[in-house]
Amino acid sequence: MKHKTLVELLQEEMKMGLKGGLYHQTQIKLAYNSNRIEGSRLSEDQTRYIFETNTINVEPEETASVDDIIETVNHFACFDYMLNLAHEDLSEEMIKEFHRILKRNTSDERKDWFRVGDYKARPNVVGDMKTTAPGKVASAMGKLLTMYHQKPRISFEDIVDFHHEFESIHPFQDGNGRVGRIILFKECLKNDILPFIIDHEHKLFYYRGLKEYSSEKGYLLDTCLSAQDRYEAEVAYFFPELKHGPETHP
Repeated sequence: MKHKTLVELLQEEMKMGLKGGLYHQTQIKLAYNSNRIEGSRLSEDQTRYIFETNTINVEPEETASVDDIIETVNHFACFDYMLNLAHEDLSEEMIKEFHRILKRNTSDERKDWFRVGDYKARPNVVGDMKTTAPGKVASAMGKLLTMYHQKPRISFEDIVDFHHEFESIHPFQDGNGRVGRIILFKECLKNDILPFIIDHEHKLFYYRGLKEYSSEKGYLLDTCLSAQDRYEAEVAYFFPELKHGPETHP
């Protein structure tokens, strides 16, 4: 009997609406950490509450940003969209749809210059680093995807390379980190590599890794490998038969 792959198991739990399983845990941890890295002030418990009950719990005298709540709900939807297309080749249309789902109904969507689901119209920076000019984004993204799809076999390092290049282009006005980390998860699933979730507590290591990647790949690779180890333990708890697969990076 053929064992199911991790993506098949996650898809199965999603379609079942299974509570308390790996899909459930992954949704909460990925949304919480990826949004937190970008400045969301919602706690992991609040993120879990939104996912499980579609309501928000706040303490007396505490406030919650409407955008933080909307972007959390959107992240859940984006993960489902990604999971349904996990086996498909990554494309510009898919990447733009990730962005559209993540940013829809936020205050950014009400800004006439902010392009939800499309490439940026104004220059931006990541940290103190300049990024690709708006007029050159489409060609840069096309070139990046062409080079990526020409590889005969995608490795862990290839996926991290892509992530660094994507974040260096910074194709969207905002939401690039979250889109980039959804792509990381998807491409790991597609290529039978154990995926991972960057923990917001390792945000500074992650940012340093992105900044110094061109001269020293080790920082970002080590941060991603540590995150992979943590997710591997999560997978092994729910599916011990998968503890030796999907592939982890040597």
